[in-house]
Amino acid sequence: MNDLYVWSIVLVLGAGTFLIRFLFIGFVGDRPLPAWALRHLRYTGVGVLPALVAPLVVWPEATGGAPDPVRLIAAGVTLAVGLWRRDTIQAVIAGGLTMLVLSLAL
Repeated sequence: MNDLYVWSIVLVLGAGTFLIRFLFIGFVGDRPLPAWALRHLRYTGVGVLPALVAPLVVWPEATGGAPDPVRLIAAGVTLAVGLWRRDTIQAVIAGGLTMLVLSLAL
């Protein structure tokens, strides 16, 4: 790959990202969104966060892709505290502390 090819990809992806964001901010930003759109946008974080975290738990790069019991247990504790307390911050803190304690103990 030459430099022109790489920079053209960067520019096309940048323009695409700008257009997607401008669609919502520029065209729709001054009007209220319909109820169905707000209902779907409410679940964006719930869908994106597990998609970002799951590969780090199941196939962690630090272990060469092998499942790590410490990470699996910490993810389970995070999920359990999240379901029990209904608070994301408490769930993340519980999972982080679990991972810290187990990694120091093992």
